[in-house]
Amino acid sequence: MALDMKGKGKELKERVVAFRRQFHQHPELSREEVETAETIRQFLQEEGIPFEDGFATHGVLGIINGGKPGKTVALRADMDALPIEEKNDRPYVSRVKGKMHACGHDAHTAMLMGTAALLNRNKEEIAGKVLLVFQPAEELGPVGGASVMMEDGLFKKHEPDVIFAQHMWPDLQVGEVGVMAGPVMGNSDQFTLTIKGAGGHASMPHQGKDAIVIAAQVINHLQTIVSRNVDPLESAVVTFGTIQGGDRYNVIPSSVTIEGTVRTNRDDVKEKVKNRLQKSIDGFAMANEVEIELNYSDGYPATMNSPEWEETVRSAVHSLLGEHATPHVNPSLGGEDFGRFLQRYPGFYIWLGTAIPERSIQKPLHDAEFDVNEESLVIGTELLAQLACDALKRLAVEN
Repeated sequence: MALDMKGKGKELKERVVAFRRQFHQHPELSREEVETAETIRQFLQEEGIPFEDGFATHGVLGIINGGKPGKTVALRADMDALPIEEKNDRPYVSRVKGKMHACGHDAHTAMLMGTAALLNRNKEEIAGKVLLVFQPAEELGPVGGASVMMEDGLFKKHEPDVIFAQHMWPDLQVGEVGVMAGPVMGNSDQFTLTIKGAGGHASMPHQGKDAIVIAAQVINHLQTIVSRNVDPLESAVVTFGTIQGGDRYNVIPSSVTIEGTVRTNRDDVKEKVKNRLQKSIDGFAMANEVEIELNYSDGYPATMNSPEWEETVRSAVHSLLGEHATPHVNPSLGGEDFGRFLQRYPGFYIWLGTAIPERSIQKPLHDAEFDVNEESLVIGTELLAQLACDALKRLAVEN
Protein backbone atom coordinates (compact mmCIF):
# COMPACT_ATOMS: atom_id res chain seq x y z
CA MET A 1 0.00 0.00 0.00
CA ALA A 2 1.39 3.42 -0.96
CA LEU A 3 1.85 6.07 1.70
CA ASP A 4 -1.01 8.54 2.08
CA MET A 5 0.33 12.10 2.15
CA LYS A 6 -3.01 13.87 2.59
CA GLY A 7 -2.78 16.41 5.39
CA LYS A 8 0.84 15.61 6.22
CA GLY A 9 2.17 18.78 4.64
CA LYS A 10 0.27 21.17 6.90
CA GLU A 11 2.92 21.09 9.60
CA LEU A 12 5.46 22.21 6.99
CA LYS A 13 3.38 25.11 5.67
CA GLU A 14 5.15 27.91 7.56
CA ARG A 15 8.54 26.57 6.57
CA VAL A 16 7.64 26.18 2.89
CA VAL A 17 6.09 29.66 2.77
CA ALA A 18 9.18 31.11 4.46
CA PHE A 19 11.48 29.50 1.90
CA ARG A 20 9.31 30.73 -0.96
CA ARG A 21 9.39 34.31 0.37
CA GLN A 22 13.12 34.15 0.95
CA PHE A 23 13.71 33.10 -2.65
CA HIS A 24 11.23 35.71 -3.87
CA GLN A 25 12.99 38.53 -2.04
CA HIS A 26 16.39 37.44 -3.32
CA PRO A 27 15.85 36.35 -6.95
CA GLU A 28 18.78 35.13 -9.00
CA LEU A 29 18.84 34.93 -12.78
CA SER A 30 19.84 31.91 -14.86
CA ARG A 31 23.40 30.78 -14.12
CA GLU A 32 23.50 33.10 -11.10
CA GLU A 33 21.67 30.85 -8.61
CA VAL A 34 24.50 30.92 -6.04
CA GLU A 35 22.58 31.76 -2.86
CA THR A 36 19.55 29.73 -3.91
CA ALA A 37 21.71 26.63 -4.32
CA GLU A 38 23.45 27.30 -0.99
CA THR A 39 20.10 27.55 0.79
CA ILE A 40 19.07 24.21 -0.74
CA ARG A 41 22.34 22.56 0.30
CA GLN A 42 22.03 23.82 3.87
CA PHE A 43 18.47 22.57 4.03
CA LEU A 44 19.40 19.10 2.78
CA GLN A 45 22.25 18.93 5.28
CA GLU A 46 19.92 19.87 8.13
CA GLU A 47 17.46 17.20 7.03
CA GLY A 48 20.20 14.59 6.73
CA ILE A 49 19.49 14.08 3.04
CA PRO A 50 22.55 13.15 0.95
CA PHE A 51 23.14 15.32 -2.09
CA GLU A 52 25.43 15.98 -5.04
CA ASP A 53 25.91 19.37 -6.64
CA GLY A 54 27.66 21.34 -9.39
CA PHE A 55 25.37 20.16 -12.22
CA ALA A 56 25.08 22.94 -14.80
CA THR A 57 27.13 24.94 -12.26
CA HIS A 58 24.46 25.51 -9.60
CA GLY A 59 22.23 22.44 -9.88
CA VAL A 60 21.69 20.22 -6.84
CA LEU A 61 20.56 16.59 -6.63
CA GLY A 62 19.11 15.36 -3.33
CA ILE A 63 18.83 11.61 -2.78
CA ILE A 64 16.29 9.97 -0.47
CA ASN A 65 16.98 6.27 -0.03
CA GLY A 66 13.89 4.44 1.13
CA GLY A 67 14.02 1.82 3.86
CA LYS A 68 13.05 -0.88 1.40
CA PRO A 69 14.48 -1.81 -2.02
CA GLY A 70 12.69 -0.60 -5.12
CA LYS A 71 12.79 1.56 -8.23
CA THR A 72 13.74 5.23 -8.64
CA VAL A 73 11.51 8.28 -9.08
CA ALA A 74 12.79 11.81 -9.80
CA LEU A 75 11.06 15.07 -8.85
CA ARG A 76 12.24 18.31 -10.44
CA ALA A 77 11.94 22.01 -9.54
CA ASP A 78 13.49 24.99 -11.36
CA MET A 79 15.32 27.72 -9.43
CA ASP A 80 15.95 30.81 -11.59
CA ALA A 81 14.23 34.19 -11.77
CA LEU A 82 13.59 36.65 -14.62
CA PRO A 83 14.98 40.11 -15.52
CA ILE A 84 11.73 41.90 -14.61
CA GLU A 85 11.17 44.83 -12.23
CA GLU A 86 8.48 43.70 -9.78
CA LYS A 87 5.37 45.88 -9.39
CA ASN A 88 3.59 44.03 -6.59
CA ASP A 89 2.74 45.56 -3.21
CA ARG A 90 3.61 42.72 -0.86
CA PRO A 91 5.86 42.58 2.20
CA TYR A 92 8.05 40.00 0.44
CA VAL A 93 8.60 41.73 -2.93
CA SER A 94 11.95 41.41 -4.67
CA ARG A 95 14.77 43.36 -3.07
CA VAL A 96 16.89 43.13 -6.21
CA LYS A 97 16.31 45.82 -8.80
CA GLY A 98 15.34 44.48 -12.20
CA LYS A 99 15.01 40.86 -11.04
CA MET A 100 11.88 38.99 -10.05
CA HIS A 101 10.43 35.51 -9.62
CA ALA A 102 7.68 36.12 -12.16
CA CYS A 103 7.21 32.48 -13.15
CA GLY A 104 6.78 30.75 -9.79
CA HIS A 105 10.18 29.07 -9.63
CA ASP A 106 10.56 30.33 -6.05
CA ALA A 107 7.43 28.35 -5.16
CA HIS A 108 8.57 25.30 -7.16
CA THR A 109 11.84 25.15 -5.25
CA ALA A 110 10.20 25.72 -1.86
CA MET A 111 7.61 23.00 -2.50
CA LEU A 112 10.25 20.47 -3.53
CA MET A 113 12.12 21.25 -0.31
CA GLY A 114 8.90 20.64 1.63
CA THR A 115 8.37 17.41 -0.30
CA ALA A 116 11.91 16.35 0.56
CA ALA A 117 11.26 16.87 4.27
CA LEU A 118 7.95 15.03 4.05
CA LEU A 119 9.42 12.03 2.26
CA ASN A 120 12.51 11.95 4.45
CA ARG A 121 10.35 11.70 7.57
CA ASN A 122 8.66 8.65 6.06
CA LYS A 123 11.65 7.16 4.27
CA GLU A 124 11.63 3.88 6.21
CA GLU A 125 8.27 3.09 4.64
CA ILE A 126 9.39 4.01 1.12
CA ALA A 127 10.31 1.15 -1.20
CA GLY A 128 12.86 2.66 -3.56
CA LYS A 129 14.67 5.92 -4.12
CA VAL A 130 13.50 9.49 -4.72
CA LEU A 131 15.75 11.95 -6.54
CA LEU A 132 15.26 15.66 -5.84
CA VAL A 133 16.36 17.65 -8.91
CA PHE A 134 16.90 21.37 -8.29
CA GLN A 135 17.50 22.76 -11.78
CA PRO A 136 19.14 26.08 -12.69
CA ALA A 137 18.76 28.08 -15.92
CA GLU A 138 15.30 26.94 -16.98
CA GLU A 139 14.62 30.42 -18.38
CA LEU A 140 17.83 30.43 -20.41
CA GLY A 141 16.44 29.09 -23.68
CA PRO A 142 17.38 27.69 -26.07
CA VAL A 143 20.19 26.06 -24.05
CA GLY A 144 18.52 25.82 -20.66
CA GLY A 145 19.75 23.77 -17.73
CA ALA A 146 18.18 20.32 -18.08
CA SER A 147 20.39 18.98 -20.86
CA VAL A 148 23.50 20.52 -19.28
CA MET A 149 22.70 18.85 -15.95
CA MET A 150 22.37 15.48 -17.67
CA GLU A 151 25.59 16.05 -19.63
CA ASP A 152 27.28 16.79 -16.31
CA GLY A 153 26.26 13.36 -15.01
CA LEU A 154 23.09 14.18 -13.09
CA PHE A 155 21.74 10.65 -13.48
CA LYS A 156 25.03 8.80 -13.92
CA LYS A 157 24.86 7.15 -10.47
CA HIS A 158 21.11 7.27 -9.96
CA GLU A 159 18.89 6.90 -13.03
CA PRO A 160 15.14 7.49 -12.70
CA ASP A 161 12.47 5.14 -13.97
CA VAL A 162 10.06 8.08 -14.16
CA ILE A 163 10.26 11.84 -13.52
CA PHE A 164 7.65 14.40 -12.44
CA ALA A 165 7.42 18.19 -12.19
CA GLN A 166 4.77 20.84 -11.58
CA HIS A 167 4.25 24.50 -12.46
CA MET A 168 2.22 27.22 -10.76
CA TRP A 169 -0.79 28.03 -12.96
CA PRO A 170 -2.82 31.22 -12.32
CA ASP A 171 -5.62 30.16 -14.68
CA LEU A 172 -6.61 27.38 -12.26
CA GLN A 173 -8.09 27.78 -8.80
CA VAL A 174 -6.32 26.54 -5.68
CA GLY A 175 -7.27 22.88 -5.37
CA GLU A 176 -7.37 22.36 -9.14
CA VAL A 177 -4.62 20.62 -11.10
CA GLY A 178 -4.07 20.50 -14.85
CA VAL A 179 -3.50 16.91 -15.96
CA MET A 180 -3.22 15.87 -19.61
CA ALA A 181 -1.31 13.29 -21.61
CA GLY A 182 0.69 14.16 -24.71
CA PRO A 183 1.91 17.69 -25.46
CA VAL A 184 1.26 19.93 -22.47
CA MET A 185 3.80 22.65 -23.37
CA GLY A 186 5.13 23.55 -26.80
CA ASN A 187 8.26 23.61 -28.92
CA SER A 188 9.87 26.95 -28.16
CA ASP A 189 12.19 28.21 -30.92
CA GLN A 190 13.88 31.58 -31.42
CA PHE A 191 14.90 33.41 -34.58
CA THR A 192 16.66 36.61 -35.59
CA LEU A 193 16.22 38.34 -38.95
CA THR A 194 18.80 40.85 -40.11
CA ILE A 195 17.74 42.90 -43.13
CA LYS A 196 20.78 44.45 -44.79
CA GLY A 197 19.68 47.28 -47.08
CA ALA A 198 21.41 50.50 -48.05
CA GLY A 199 21.19 53.73 -46.05
CA GLY A 200 20.56 57.22 -47.33
CA HIS A 201 18.83 60.53 -46.80
CA ALA A 202 15.13 60.43 -45.89
CA SER A 203 14.32 62.82 -48.73
CA MET A 204 15.94 60.58 -51.36
CA PRO A 205 14.70 57.03 -50.67
CA HIS A 206 15.30 56.01 -54.29
CA GLN A 207 19.06 56.12 -53.64
CA GLY A 208 18.92 53.50 -50.88
CA LYS A 209 17.20 50.27 -49.96
CA ASP A 210 14.96 51.05 -47.02
CA ALA A 211 15.38 48.26 -44.47
CA ILE A 212 12.52 49.60 -42.33
CA VAL A 213 9.97 49.42 -45.15
CA ILE A 214 11.17 45.92 -46.04
CA ALA A 215 10.94 44.92 -42.37
CA ALA A 216 7.33 46.08 -42.20
CA GLN A 217 6.47 43.98 -45.26
CA VAL A 218 8.28 40.97 -43.86
CA ILE A 219 6.51 41.16 -40.49
CA ASN A 220 3.07 41.40 -42.06
CA HIS A 221 3.70 38.61 -44.55
CA LEU A 222 5.20 36.15 -42.07
CA GLN A 223 1.97 36.21 -40.08
CA THR A 224 0.37 34.36 -43.00
CA ILE A 225 2.68 31.38 -42.52
CA VAL A 226 0.39 30.08 -39.80
CA SER A 227 -2.94 31.29 -41.20
CA ARG A 228 -2.33 29.94 -44.71
CA ASN A 229 0.04 26.99 -44.23
CA VAL A 230 -0.88 25.29 -40.96
CA ASP A 231 -4.02 23.20 -40.47
CA PRO A 232 -6.42 25.35 -38.38
CA LEU A 233 -6.89 22.39 -36.04
CA GLU A 234 -3.16 22.37 -35.23
CA SER A 235 -1.35 24.84 -32.95
CA ALA A 236 1.30 27.25 -34.20
CA VAL A 237 2.34 30.82 -33.42
CA VAL A 238 4.84 33.20 -35.01
CA THR A 239 5.45 36.22 -32.78
CA PHE A 240 7.87 39.13 -33.14
CA GLY A 241 9.29 40.40 -29.87
CA THR A 242 11.78 43.09 -30.88
CA ILE A 243 12.56 45.28 -33.89
CA GLN A 244 15.55 47.58 -33.94
CA GLY A 245 16.79 49.88 -36.69
CA GLY A 246 17.63 53.48 -37.33
CA ASP A 247 19.22 56.28 -35.32
CA ARG A 248 17.62 59.48 -36.60
CA TYR A 249 14.29 60.61 -38.07
CA ASN A 250 15.74 61.80 -41.38
CA VAL A 251 18.16 58.95 -42.07
CA ILE A 252 17.21 55.75 -43.85
CA PRO A 253 18.96 52.97 -41.91
CA SER A 254 21.05 50.40 -43.70
CA SER A 255 19.87 47.51 -41.53
CA VAL A 256 17.06 46.34 -39.26
CA THR A 257 17.15 43.45 -36.80
CA ILE A 258 14.00 41.57 -35.81
CA GLU A 259 13.74 38.92 -33.11
CA GLY A 260 10.89 36.49 -32.72
CA THR A 261 9.71 33.07 -31.69
CA VAL A 262 7.97 30.09 -33.26
CA ARG A 263 5.73 27.97 -31.01
CA THR A 264 4.22 24.61 -31.98
CA ASN A 265 3.30 21.40 -30.21
CA ARG A 266 4.16 18.96 -33.01
CA ASP A 267 7.54 18.51 -34.67
CA ASP A 268 6.11 18.16 -38.18
CA VAL A 269 4.24 21.46 -37.80
CA LYS A 270 7.39 23.07 -36.46
CA GLU A 271 9.38 21.96 -39.50
CA LYS A 272 6.70 23.25 -41.86
CA VAL A 273 6.71 26.69 -40.22
CA LYS A 274 10.50 26.75 -40.12
CA ASN A 275 10.79 25.90 -43.83
CA ARG A 276 8.15 28.43 -44.85
CA LEU A 277 9.94 31.07 -42.82
CA GLN A 278 13.18 30.49 -44.75
CA LYS A 279 11.46 30.41 -48.16
CA SER A 280 9.55 33.60 -47.44
CA ILE A 281 12.73 35.39 -46.35
CA ASP A 282 14.55 34.24 -49.47
CA GLY A 283 11.72 35.56 -51.61
CA PHE A 284 11.73 38.98 -49.95
CA ALA A 285 15.49 39.24 -50.27
CA MET A 286 15.32 38.51 -54.00
CA ALA A 287 12.36 40.82 -54.63
CA ASN A 288 13.99 43.75 -52.84
CA GLU A 289 17.57 43.03 -53.95
CA VAL A 290 18.85 42.96 -50.38
CA GLU A 291 20.39 40.38 -48.09
CA ILE A 292 18.20 39.00 -45.31
CA GLU A 293 19.95 36.75 -42.84
CA LEU A 294 17.89 34.26 -40.83
CA ASN A 295 19.40 32.81 -37.67
CA TYR A 296 17.02 30.11 -36.39
CA SER A 297 17.64 28.41 -33.03
CA ASP A 298 15.85 25.20 -32.15
CA GLY A 299 14.81 25.66 -28.54
CA TYR A 300 13.06 23.56 -25.95
CA PRO A 301 11.20 20.56 -27.34
CA ALA A 302 7.50 20.11 -26.66
CA THR A 303 6.84 18.78 -23.17
CA MET A 304 5.29 15.41 -23.98
CA ASN A 305 3.60 13.75 -21.02
CA SER A 306 3.77 9.96 -21.09
CA PRO A 307 0.21 8.62 -21.65
CA GLU A 308 0.91 5.53 -19.56
CA TRP A 309 1.36 7.70 -16.46
CA GLU A 310 -1.77 9.83 -16.81
CA GLU A 311 -4.03 7.63 -14.71
CA THR A 312 -1.46 7.37 -11.91
CA VAL A 313 -1.11 11.14 -11.79
CA ARG A 314 -4.85 11.78 -11.95
CA SER A 315 -5.46 9.21 -9.22
CA ALA A 316 -2.89 10.89 -6.95
CA VAL A 317 -4.59 14.26 -7.44
CA HIS A 318 -8.03 12.81 -6.74
CA SER A 319 -6.84 11.05 -3.58
CA LEU A 320 -5.67 14.39 -2.17
CA LEU A 321 -8.18 16.85 -3.60
CA GLY A 322 -11.25 14.95 -4.75
CA GLU A 323 -12.74 13.77 -8.03
CA HIS A 324 -13.42 17.29 -9.35
CA ALA A 325 -9.84 18.53 -8.93
CA THR A 326 -8.77 17.84 -12.51
CA PRO A 327 -10.88 20.05 -14.81
CA HIS A 328 -10.42 19.93 -18.57
CA VAL A 329 -7.43 21.98 -19.69
CA ASN A 330 -5.91 22.74 -23.07
CA PRO A 331 -2.19 22.57 -23.86
CA SER A 332 -0.06 25.70 -23.72
CA LEU A 333 2.52 26.83 -26.27
CA GLY A 334 4.74 28.16 -23.52
CA GLY A 335 8.21 26.63 -23.60
CA GLU A 336 9.50 24.40 -20.79
CA ASP A 337 12.96 22.92 -20.34
CA PHE A 338 11.42 19.91 -18.59
CA GLY A 339 10.67 18.63 -22.09
CA ARG A 340 14.32 17.60 -22.39
CA PHE A 341 14.01 15.30 -19.38
CA LEU A 342 10.93 13.75 -20.97
CA GLN A 343 12.86 13.07 -24.18
CA ARG A 344 14.99 10.61 -22.19
CA TYR A 345 12.68 9.34 -19.46
CA PRO A 346 8.98 8.63 -19.02
CA GLY A 347 7.27 11.23 -16.91
CA PHE A 348 4.58 13.81 -16.39
CA TYR A 349 4.28 17.58 -16.00
CA ILE A 350 1.28 19.09 -14.21
CA TRP A 351 -0.12 22.56 -13.58
CA LEU A 352 -0.89 23.55 -9.99
CA GLY A 353 -3.78 25.97 -9.51
CA THR A 354 -2.71 29.17 -7.77
CA ALA A 355 -5.29 31.83 -8.64
CA ILE A 356 -5.55 34.73 -6.18
CA PRO A 357 -9.22 35.27 -5.17
CA GLU A 358 -9.02 39.04 -4.69
CA ARG A 359 -7.86 39.53 -8.26
CA SER A 360 -10.70 39.63 -10.79
CA ILE A 361 -8.10 39.29 -13.54
CA GLN A 362 -5.23 36.94 -12.82
CA LYS A 363 -1.80 38.25 -13.75
CA PRO A 364 -0.13 35.83 -16.16
CA LEU A 365 3.27 34.20 -15.90
CA HIS A 366 6.16 36.59 -16.67
CA ASP A 367 4.07 39.64 -15.70
CA ALA A 368 5.57 42.24 -13.34
CA GLU A 369 2.55 41.77 -11.04
CA PHE A 370 2.52 37.96 -11.09
CA ASP A 371 2.16 36.37 -7.66
CA VAL A 372 1.03 33.02 -6.30
CA ASN A 373 -1.66 32.08 -3.84
CA GLU A 374 0.41 30.64 -1.00
CA GLU A 375 -2.46 28.34 -0.02
CA SER A 376 -1.38 26.23 -2.97
CA LEU A 377 2.05 25.52 -1.51
CA VAL A 378 0.94 22.78 0.88
CA ILE A 379 -1.08 21.16 -1.92
CA GLY A 380 1.95 21.13 -4.21
CA THR A 381 4.17 19.77 -1.44
CA GLU A 382 1.83 16.89 -0.66
CA LEU A 383 1.10 16.21 -4.32
CA LEU A 384 4.74 15.74 -5.31
CA ALA A 385 5.24 13.43 -2.35
CA GLN A 386 2.12 11.43 -3.25
CA LEU A 387 3.22 11.12 -6.87
CA ALA A 388 6.58 9.76 -5.76
CA CYS A 389 5.01 7.19 -3.45
CA ASP A 390 2.32 6.11 -5.91
CA ALA A 391 4.84 5.80 -8.73
CA LEU A 392 7.19 3.66 -6.63
CA LYS A 393 4.27 1.41 -5.68
CA ARG A 394 3.26 1.01 -9.32
CA LEU A 395 6.84 0.31 -10.44
CA ALA A 396 7.19 -2.35 -7.74
CA VAL A 397 4.03 -4.10 -8.91
CA GLU A 398 5.09 -3.98 -12.57
CA ASN A 399 8.51 -5.38 -11.81
